[in-house]
Amino acid sequence: MFRATLKSLLARKVRLILSGLAVVLGVMFVSGAFVLTDTLGRSFDAVFADAYEGVDVNVAAKPKIDGSEAEGMPVVAAPVPAATLDRVRAVPGVAEATGVVGVDGARLIGSNGKVVASFGPPQLGENWTGESDLVRLREGRAPQADDEIVVNRALATAGKVKVGDRVGVLTLQPKQEFTIVGVFGYSGDRDSIGGANEIMFTTPVAQKLMLGAPDTFSNISITAADGVSNEALRDAVAAAVGADFEVKTGAQLSEDAAAGLKEALSFFNRILLGFAAVALLVGTFLILNTFSIIVAQRTRELALMRAVGASGRQIIGSVVLEAVAVGLVASVLGLGAGIGIGALLAYLFGTFAGGLTLAGIGVPLSAVIGAFAVGLVITVVAALLPALRASRIPPIAAMQDVATPDRPLTKITVAGAIVTAVGGALLALGLTGNAGGSTLATILGGVLFAFIGVALLTPLISRPVVSLLGAIFAWSVPGKLGRLNSGRNPRRTAITAAALMVGIALVTGVTVILDSAKSSIGGLAQDSLKAELVIAGAQSGPRPPSFDPAVLEKAAAIPGVRLVDGEYGDLAMVGGERTWVAASSDVAALRQIFGAEPTAGDIDRLAPDAMLVSSDTATARGLSVGSKVPVQTSRGEARTYTVTGIYASSQLTNPVVLPAQAARDFTIPQPIQGFIQLAPGTRVADVQPQIEALLADSPEVSVADREAFIEQQAGQLDGLLTMIQILLALAIVIAVLGIINTLALSVLERTRELGLLRAIGLRRAQTMRMITVEAVVISVFGALLGVVVGAGLGAAVVEALRDEGITDLVLPWTQMGIFLGLAAIVGVVAAALPAVRAARINVLGAIAHD
Repeated sequence: MFRATLKSLLARKVRLILSGLAVVLGVMFVSGAFVLTDTLGRSFDAVFADAYEGVDVNVAAKPKIDGSEAEGMPVVAAPVPAATLDRVRAVPGVAEATGVVGVDGARLIGSNGKVVASFGPPQLGENWTGESDLVRLREGRAPQADDEIVVNRALATAGKVKVGDRVGVLTLQPKQEFTIVGVFGYSGDRDSIGGANEIMFTTPVAQKLMLGAPDTFSNISITAADGVSNEALRDAVAAAVGADFEVKTGAQLSEDAAAGLKEALSFFNRILLGFAAVALLVGTFLILNTFSIIVAQRTRELALMRAVGASGRQIIGSVVLEAVAVGLVASVLGLGAGIGIGALLAYLFGTFAGGLTLAGIGVPLSAVIGAFAVGLVITVVAALLPALRASRIPPIAAMQDVATPDRPLTKITVAGAIVTAVGGALLALGLTGNAGGSTLATILGGVLFAFIGVALLTPLISRPVVSLLGAIFAWSVPGKLGRLNSGRNPRRTAITAAALMVGIALVTGVTVILDSAKSSIGGLAQDSLKAELVIAGAQSGPRPPSFDPAVLEKAAAIPGVRLVDGEYGDLAMVGGERTWVAASSDVAALRQIFGAEPTAGDIDRLAPDAMLVSSDTATARGLSVGSKVPVQTSRGEARTYTVTGIYASSQLTNPVVLPAQAARDFTIPQPIQGFIQLAPGTRVADVQPQIEALLADSPEVSVADREAFIEQQAGQLDGLLTMIQILLALAIVIAVLGIINTLALSVLERTRELGLLRAIGLRRAQTMRMITVEAVVISVFGALLGVVVGAGLGAAVVEALRDEGITDLVLPWTQMGIFLGLAAIVGVVAAALPAVRAARINVLGAIAHD
């Protein structure tokens, strides 16, 4: 039986290779995700090991606000007083203790007048503490005067600046001018560590610009005396400085820093695995169809095997063995492709991140196990149903025509209805927030069940819909034949179309959601934002762009300007809960610009010890006018504010508004947005150039009219949509392989029929048109299903997010029309090889084919 299976497998190499490609692509995603995260993880381990190479023990103050950069603002550690440095130096076992200033947020203005951007690595402002085994000056000298700096080679190259240049630098304070007196690098001829941009000032200037206070440091770096272990010194220093400080060894700092980045990488890994799951789901349809067709074609062969003594179990084993062989080969190829893709993505990440030095490409055990587990399981599971069907072929079939009659669709229709109902119920639970702590898993499960349910129901509707679509081509004999062929086997047509349906449904659904969000944001802003001009910048990292507060005062003095409000923002602990808070330069202007309506108290003025809250926040926290609320900002000491006003909540208003004085203790003590309302009759074109002139020293931001600002904010979703469409394109590629495979196997199955058609006068060109019509009808049918299902799922999500501010349902009719048009093109492309093969059939040989 094994030899018979092996010969059968070798006789159908091309058929099985096409189905195996689907598994290869899915496994490539899985193994590539693990290779990528492993490579980047080890790379960051090496980066932080280098960064803390000369640190035996480190002392830092505990941050006042716990958070993460993913929440929109970098975490700020409290400053370490200089008195603590003196205390540390007195601890026995300390050979040397150095006060270090190192804070993210120093941005160099390059030779082109623009800020040197960083997409990930920090932009550090530091104090120069001298050369070491790690840091070496490559040009110039150390900074000595207050207006002198040194920069690392990576930043000098990126900004196209050199020693002697006069440059602008943005920090916690507005732009200041400095002279570059030196360029430094790192051991091993490295221009940076981890792609970071670094600017080093004299210590007093670094303290003023990066910490906002003299005689303070961001941390203390300690070298242990000979014979003193790092762990013992850590414990001694911790006892000396007290519980307000975190004391760690250099190894601990390296591990903690790498762990935070690896957590972010694991999120990225899960995204890639999610898209791999979609690809494998589509691949399952392809494999199921392939084995179903092969079993149908081998009806007489399998019946003969039964007639000569093969049991049903042996038949199942034969088909499953073929699936295992396909799965093993596909897993090996997918693993190899995944290693290549993982290495390529790691290289691109390193380049995009500013020259991250990559560790050697490795293949973790998880990638190998994932590749073979996924490849084998998916292939074998997809082949089980055809295997069971093969085991039920009676021996008498060996003496009958091999044509397989259509079976009733009752069972598959009932199953599809049940699975669809389950999917709908899960979606309802997840989208209405009744799934407890597993909302995301419930929604994903609902989507999966909905897709499978619709796929099971597809055979029921395939014949009438395919017949209707085929009528477009029924004006010629090849068109009529293609129309009939596409509807002759509803199950086969449905499975082939379902593979394309999944990819297009996901793309359509995401497009519906994001377009609806864009429309809702734009509509809300048009209705609520009563400012003709907005000062803002595009955020490309954890730190939002900011500008000089003096711009607000100067803008208010421009003729024709009626109101000006500057908005500051930060994360803070409000009543013990981490909350995004805003500070306003003029709350009366803020109320009019955003049309905020008071629900209690006075929201037109704000004393230094007062705060305003939204009605939703007041309800959730049980606050009312007169309530006392403790607030801890990222810098400074905790303060208690009194609620003096409550305003109606909207998607454009912040939950908490503090007085402008509170912004001094924010992570970024400068406004991040400015809103300007003009007097009636004043033209935007007359005022906008004057505001642009005021922003000459703030190159991170610009001024735009309201329509351009709204478009810019909504347009941020376009990048997300593009990324999703690119990743989901893989599923559509697999679906195209499915159409090619189905048509190729169908041509083989209809060899005698094609020969007879050619014998009675069907020309080669007509034969090719017939196969092409069949492919186009199946492809457009799948796309039509995808568009309908995707629009339905997208509309359901939009309805569930109505309370979150997504109130407009936008159906992307243009994109859906493009999807249907592309599906027709896909059908033509997929039909090319099978059509050529059908046209080249030897007529006499085909007629004699059994």
